Amino acid sequence: MKQQPAVESVVFVIDDDESVRASLKSLFESVGLYVELFESADDFLKGHRPDTACCLVLDVRLPGISGLEFQSELAKAGTDMPIIFLTGHGDIPMSVQAMKSGAVEFLTKPCRDQELLDAVRLSLARDRDKREADKHIAGLRALFATLTARERDVIGFVTAGLLNKQIAGEMGVSEVTVKMHRGNIMRKMQARSLADLVRMADLLGVSRPQSTS
Repeated sequence: MKQQPAVESVVFVIDDDESVRASLKSLFESVGLYVELFESADDFLKGHRPDTACCLVLDVRLPGISGLEFQSELAKAGTDMPIIFLTGHGDIPMSVQAMKSGAVEFLTKPCRDQELLDAVRLSLARDRDKREADKHIAGLRALFATLTARERDVIGFVTAGLLNKQIAGEMGVSEVTVKMHRGNIMRKMQARSLADLVRMADLLGVSRPQSTS
């Protein structure tokens, strides 16, 4: 079995016109982009997608499910890969529907090479940024999972702006105990400052707990 090459990013192309697929492959490879070609949405779903920054150049008219229907199916499945529509059969309602559903661009064939390349680069950058953000949040969740139930209560009160004395009153413990919990939280969450901890809690959706006193 041929080993999948390690790549930094992938441009997926779904178009039922073989000449269009070949042309797009040549264009993208001319600027150093790795490309995978598919004739239909079903073919794409059968393929292996590497865990790397990617985008999808998608035709509207395809055998079987249409490009717009496929965009909707991907969204329902939680796959928010950036999509660029490239079609010879587009109209304004199609364009509006695609863009409202999150498409990066809706281009009509023939389009300028640079216009398409710019859309692809923007899409790959967006997907790369999203992957980094997702990885960061996953790391924060792993750190948050190491906190005790009491420490999770404290972080909720701290990020809500309560002082140690107020937190102690809410939890029915001493200020010394609250300070101990805060120190443990800062260490376990690897927070450099209170502001850093607040940003982390905001990303994790941590809210103020109910009073435990």
